[in-house]
Amino acid sequence: MTGFIFLDKPEGITSFTAVNKVRRICSVKKAGHTGTLDPMATGVLPIMLSGATRFSQYLPTHDKSYRAKILLGTVTDTLDTTGKILKQNEVSVTDEDIINIIPSFIGDIKQLPPMYSAVSKDGVRLYKLARSGIEVEREARCVTVHKIEIISGICNCEFEIEVSCSAGTYIRSLASDIGDALGCGAAISALRRTSANGIDISQTVTIDELEALASAGELESVLHSCDEMLGVYPEIHISEKQSVRFSNGGELDANRIKGDLPDGICRVYSPDNELLGLGKHEEGIIKIEKLLVR
Repeated sequence: MTGFIFLDKPEGITSFTAVNKVRRICSVKKAGHTGTLDPMATGVLPIMLSGATRFSQYLPTHDKSYRAKILLGTVTDTLDTTGKILKQNEVSVTDEDIINIIPSFIGDIKQLPPMYSAVSKDGVRLYKLARSGIEVEREARCVTVHKIEIISGICNCEFEIEVSCSAGTYIRSLASDIGDALGCGAAISALRRTSANGIDISQTVTIDELEALASAGELESVLHSCDEMLGVYPEIHISEKQSVRFSNGGELDANRIKGDLPDGICRVYSPDNELLGLGKHEEGIIKIEKLLVR
């Protein structure tokens, strides 16, 4: 089974655990995800099965959207409410204060990766250092926040926002920075990813639904093909002999391929309309970019 499963990750498990559950349900040897979700977070987690794992970096969009509940006045070591409380501050923030401060976090902003994250420092994951009580200096990164919409105002020191942002944006850091700007600190109390890689939450399935489909022999009904996920790239069709050469890692002479060939990355198909992988057209040559191994 080769392709993508769009999982609605449940709360309380790591992305790694979620991938392993899907791998076992689908009875495949290899699986991976396209972007980590915190254990407390739920929502869109695209999972690649078998040969699809080779195409993670070629997916067309890495922008993401989230719904987040932010608890004001609470500061923790993980920047969410699962962590150790470091400070409990008085909150005198109004809805108007939030409305006024939000625009300063939209656009290209600098963000410090949290210690509890998968970012590496000298080859060691930050979360491993954090669990040992070690905090190290981190470099601020530039991320892009496209939109922040306030979904609900303050109730019991908590409010909710919807965020659209670039890959690499930490919503926990965003919430913490908003809390600092409001003068009381803050932590994420709930987080749901509503879109990722062009996939909407409405397209996802739960682990329980996957198990039911597996029992009924209907997993294929929720399997999305590599063709679908890589559809942003133009396609070319080659001959049988060219297919053999391409599949064995050989370059192709673009002059021997019928039709107009776009420059750059393209999907390469056999005469039977089977996706062979991605090629790259440069200076009259189609080089192997990535082969599809089923």
